Amino acid sequence: MLTIYSDDHRLHHGRCELIDGELKPCFEMPARADYVLARVRERALGEVHEPHDFGRAPIERVHALDYLEFLEGAWARWAQEGVDGDLMPYIFPTRGLRAVRPDHLHGQLGYYSFDGGAPITAGTWQAIYSSAQVALTGQQAIADGAHGAFALCRPPGHHAAADLMGGYCYLNNVAIAAQACLDQGARRVAILDVDYHHGNGTQSIFYARNDVLVTSIHGDPRAEFPFFLGYADEEGEGAGRGFNYNLPLAAGSDWTLYSQALDSACQRIAAYAPDVVLVSLGVDTFKEDPISQFKLDSPDYLRMGARIAALGKPTLFVMEGGYAVEEIGINAVNVLEGFQGT
Repeated sequence: MLTIYSDDHRLHHGRCELIDGELKPCFEMPARADYVLARVRERALGEVHEPHDFGRAPIERVHALDYLEFLEGAWARWAQEGVDGDLMPYIFPTRGLRAVRPDHLHGQLGYYSFDGGAPITAGTWQAIYSSAQVALTGQQAIADGAHGAFALCRPPGHHAAADLMGGYCYLNNVAIAAQACLDQGARRVAILDVDYHHGNGTQSIFYARNDVLVTSIHGDPRAEFPFFLGYADEEGEGAGRGFNYNLPLAAGSDWTLYSQALDSACQRIAAYAPDVVLVSLGVDTFKEDPISQFKLDSPDYLRMGARIAALGKPTLFVMEGGYAVEEIGINAVNVLEGFQGT
């Protein structure tokens, strides 16, 4: 299986995030991609290629222009103020406040954020731009006839909406790749999100559309991030009604429960008969993940890959979460080897 990877991910390294009332080192760190890439090479999964540059146009098919301009220019504006720390929001246009776009940098930062989990650093724009190109290059490999490909994206993307960042995510890599599939002639695209945390950004981007089926298995949002999306009754709206399928599971769910949800999601995908499947591959469902509560073990990811392979569709895997750093490579590559039947 072809893996697409860019060293540009190292340009984004947030210094800290707010956890339990303390500023602590970010769980989303460069080592995550390093461990996955090392495992890809150790297992001789296949060739590793650098991404092509498809420009901003395919990104603009998903994300608002004003949002992209903000992301690209935010650090330069911050540097002009002579401050060295990461750029992080401290106010948001929540209930009772107007959702207007202020002129001030910090006002715009809050306007374009839904949480404080996506710090902007000196290299963030180049890192997220390259991450999107990694996904687009994987998509092009599928369009050119590959049955499977792996986009080793970092930073991840599934929490990013059309004009919102959060949850370590800035550009929605899987949504950008899905739209590229459609723009190149696919009639139906299915997204299967197996990350522990609900892909609220992916859901919101496609919620009113019937050309992309979004399915997600995740921790119950009544108790888990992102809290405000991911409920089972969110089925889409307008033309998209029936094209969003959430399968929230309780904390402590193991493979027995998870596999049942995976079967349900795959059955829905099979009935939809997509031309291509895109998998938001988060492996923070692992039993030792520090910020998640499922109990999957490493061999379970082989089974996950095999179940996805049973759909018989060209499949692009797009890397999302997973924070038990030493095991992230084992678990991600197990999914890919399970898919390949190796």
